[in-house]
Amino acid sequence: MKDVLLVDGYNIIGDWPELKELREKDLAQARDLLIEKMAEYQAFKGWEVKVIFDAHMVPGVGKKYLNYRIDVVYTRENETADERIEKLVREIKNVETRVHVATSDYAEQSLIFGSGALRKSARELRIEMELVEEGISRQVQETKERRIETKLPISKEIAEIFDKWRREGR
Repeated sequence: MKDVLLVDGYNIIGDWPELKELREKDLAQARDLLIEKMAEYQAFKGWEVKVIFDAHMVPGVGKKYLNYRIDVVYTRENETADERIEKLVREIKNVETRVHVATSDYAEQSLIFGSGALRKSARELRIEMELVEEGISRQVQETKERRIETKLPISKEIAEIFDKWRREGR
């Protein structure tokens, strides 16, 4: 079974505290940070991710980009992100594909749920993202530890002493 996550970009930016704060200073930077986070989400979970933004906030309406290997979609003029998401759900949803939609727009959640997609609030996505970030950190740490063990045929204690000396600049 394939999983696809459709993200209502501005809805998530307006909900996550760190993105909301960044949005006040630089909307483009808030968009970029959300896209970056969703790329990490996609890489870690193995899901296909599409982030949809309303075009009225950006030039170049109706465009689709591939950033960090995720689809970033800007709606056409006079088309809302909600409308594009509903259209994508109809196009993507089938017996082999499970579609999840991340938005805290209650009306949108009801429509999405009615069309067979699974809903995910902005808060739920943020909690999942925190777990993804923890998982990535854990994997990086495990990889570092494995690398230390495989390079030197010495005990873990001695490797830790050498690593400490290295960090202290001895």
